[in-house]
Amino acid sequence: MNAESNALIELKAVHKWYGDYHALRGIDLKIRSGEFFSLLGPSGCGKTTLLRTIAGFEPISDGALHIDGRNMARVAPNHRPTNMVFQSYAIFPHLSVAENVGFGLRRDSRSKAEKTKAVGEALEMVGLAGYGSRAAHALSGGQRQRVALARALILKPKVLLLDEPLSALDKKMREQMQVELMKLQREVGITFILVTHDQEEALVMSDRIAVMFEGEIGQLGDPESLYRRPNSARVAEFIGMMNFLPGEVTGPGEVDMPGLGRAGVAPDQMTSGAFTGPARIGIRPETLSLLFEGEPDRGRVTEAVVDEVVYYGDMTYYDVRIPGVETPLRLSMKNLIGRPVLDVGTPARVTWDEKALVVLPAA
Repeated sequence: MNAESNALIELKAVHKWYGDYHALRGIDLKIRSGEFFSLLGPSGCGKTTLLRTIAGFEPISDGALHIDGRNMARVAPNHRPTNMVFQSYAIFPHLSVAENVGFGLRRDSRSKAEKTKAVGEALEMVGLAGYGSRAAHALSGGQRQRVALARALILKPKVLLLDEPLSALDKKMREQMQVELMKLQREVGITFILVTHDQEEALVMSDRIAVMFEGEIGQLGDPESLYRRPNSARVAEFIGMMNFLPGEVTGPGEVDMPGLGRAGVAPDQMTSGAFTGPARIGIRPETLSLLFEGEPDRGRVTEAVVDEVVYYGDMTYYDVRIPGVETPLRLSMKNLIGRPVLDVGTPARVTWDEKALVVLPAA
């Protein structure tokens, strides 16, 4: 789907100032109809400010914002085709579940029976059918989150804005709700915009992600392209884990790395553009592997020594020292039946593939 031709939301050179503080710095962005879009970045990068400008809670200082072809200048939040689920959920504890969900229908012209039906449909949509009479204060965190979603969706917005809605949940519930939110978004077919600082959450849930730093978009793309082909060391380090080695681009399609030697790289591995000279060579932990006894060589192989072992049950992470490389490299191995977990100090053989390298200019 072409984001340019199907843009529901368009921001053009959007700036936001708080006194001397420049919170948003010339944001140009198009978000298409029906996509699950995430704003990802560290605390203070401007992602929540950007979400609030779309909602209308923060006026922009300069630039333009259009939703569904309409300029949102001087359009109040309650007159925009958006609704927001806040990090705190903002559930009214003195109201029942049904009263919370139907709160936005108070001034709606529909009959009481029609409103009751709409509340029931919204609760069923989020898996809370039959919970209408329950007291809101008696709900679990996951249930309160669902009530907040139902309350936002009952008004049938064109855009649902989600401000870190899963941050208060425990790990298991958070992972479950990630999947349920994805399914819900596909079912209702409206645009979801999620703000999160959790890289894994953004990768799992999103059609596209805007990675933000200091009020600017560092890179925009689908999860796989951001992970496999980051355009800067900053994006590479923020999304997932990345080993970096010093190196040199010695000519077109060729890099030289201490400890690993010369390797060929394709143009798309030079993710910030072609250059020659000092470089930072990135390689993800899962693209490095240990060769255990009896396993055939795969790709390039180098000798190493295990420096650290971190066991996670399904995975083991190893830090390995390679001759000529000052900093240990991290690699990850699936804990298969019969595969041993190596001890610190064990000599090892590490295999890697040239296609996994990401080549960036040295800082």
